[in-house]
Amino acid sequence: MQTRDEALAKIAATILAMETLDTRKSDRLDFHELAVWQIKKALEAAYAAGQKAK
Repeated sequence: MQTRDEALAKIAATILAMETLDTRKSDRLDFHELAVWQIKKALEAAYAAGQKAK
């Protein structure tokens, strides 16, 4: 079973193409332009993961 942080990291990597969710103190690395459909897909994946974890 995945931890919450592992699930979030997987969603960030696979759906949002983000290397890490860690703060790196660099605007270039910490801020990302994302399409609304990417955000929606990531939120749906997070919701599904939460439902599965119940």
